[in-house]
Amino acid sequence: MSYFKGLSSKVDWATTLIPFAIVLVLMIVFMLIPDQSTFFVDTIRGFLGDTCGLYYSIFGVGTLILTLYIGVTKKYGQIKLGNIEKPEFSDFRWGTMIFTSTMAADILFYSLCEWALYGGEKHVSDLGSMQMWAPTYTLFHWGPIAWCFYVILAVAFGFMMHVRKRDRQRFSEAIRPLIGDKADGVWRKVIDITAIFSIVCATATTFSLATPLLSKALTNLLGISDGVGLTIGLLLVICAIYTLAVWFGVQGISRLAAMCSYLFFGILFYFLFLGGETRYILETGFQSLGNMTQNFIGLSTYMDPLRENNFPQNWTIYYWAYWIAWCCATPFFIALISKGRTIRNVVFGTYGWGLAGTFMSFIILGNYGLAQQLKHGVDISGFITNGGSMYDAILKVFDTLPLPELALGLLVITMIAFYSTTIDGITYVASSYSYKHLPADKEPDRRVRAFWSIMLILFPIGLLFAQNSLYSIQSVTIIAACPIVVLSILITISFLKDVKEYINNEVK
Repeated sequence: MSYFKGLSSKVDWATTLIPFAIVLVLMIVFMLIPDQSTFFVDTIRGFLGDTCGLYYSIFGVGTLILTLYIGVTKKYGQIKLGNIEKPEFSDFRWGTMIFTSTMAADILFYSLCEWALYGGEKHVSDLGSMQMWAPTYTLFHWGPIAWCFYVILAVAFGFMMHVRKRDRQRFSEAIRPLIGDKADGVWRKVIDITAIFSIVCATATTFSLATPLLSKALTNLLGISDGVGLTIGLLLVICAIYTLAVWFGVQGISRLAAMCSYLFFGILFYFLFLGGETRYILETGFQSLGNMTQNFIGLSTYMDPLRENNFPQNWTIYYWAYWIAWCCATPFFIALISKGRTIRNVVFGTYGWGLAGTFMSFIILGNYGLAQQLKHGVDISGFITNGGSMYDAILKVFDTLPLPELALGLLVITMIAFYSTTIDGITYVASSYSYKHLPADKEPDRRVRAFWSIMLILFPIGLLFAQNSLYSIQSVTIIAACPIVVLSILITISFLKDVKEYINNEVK
């Protein structure tokens, strides 16, 4: 512990390490008794999706409406987060950090294959054609409701950090106006451990979704054998990149985010203009946006009460829960980089930059694959339905591009950049969590940032040696979202109460 000399009194080691210990114990249990633990976790996950799914949907719709109200209303929207003359970051740098530090490489993975998964769903076929509804659902599940979970908490945390200037960057501190001194006792420990536990689980599992695609792409590109060693090597490279960025603080993260955005635009350009389907991609995207807008209320409230297809339980509720699980980290980072902006700017800026990025990705990458399916007979959806790997299906899409090796190389570099920018933002937030007290204008010590950089990569590596525990850890992440919903509601109520007091004092 000599490395952390001088930090022992500043860092809350119990709150920092207990979530890691819990995840480690869970992994061991899943490895030792995989069948029993999987059944137990699946039962809880099924209960939350089947029985409590309505409440996730109500929470999502309600939060979306509330964020729009806060953004539009003068008394909330005009409040400035911090007393500086202008924002710390330009609109472009701010927007690229919001998008690239929230999506990870998942955005590329899902953009390339999610439409194909919908092709095998009974509910989608009952609604109409795959052409109309598969791309519509991708935009819906990555649309306004998904982003509203981040927006409301980003506003609350920004107000807490930059206006009220509280020196604890934690979930528990955000609830202080509501629970008072209880935010300093046992409840603080429980709330903060729950939040960090969610961060650790979400970070560990997000690598499991897209890293196999990264490995397969490299295997195809370089002609090397795929395996655990290659994946570990990739994770270590990603760790080195985001550790270096985090080491230089927010400015380092900003530069990496800008580089990532240029790579992202590059791969979009490749698919849109070099794939030969420009007209189809744009027309399908325009049509899907219209269809989603026209049917938004129905899509948001569809619950399948008779359980004829379980589509909302398997997809919509799953997505809301997974987005909520990330709420312990991402909104803090958005709040941190939003100093000097108004609440209205944070609300509509986050929606604008976030939706622009996700919609461009799904419209261009997803609709190119859909064109290969419906126009050229490359049955990607059928390949997956018949047991084919999603990663192999994505490689089939790349095989239809001109110079597929060049496209795969660009994919690899962009995925590494996305992973790095996302995890460096999470690392920064988690480092701030570790402090007993830390003002918003002070960065966590580099040693604490380095500690979190290493710790957050160890669990994904551990999961490589415990494949049968992977799905269970993912399920635990979804389960962890349940208390985060409750905490998010309490934080929202606390924020509204605090703002009311702030406005009343300003008037006086």
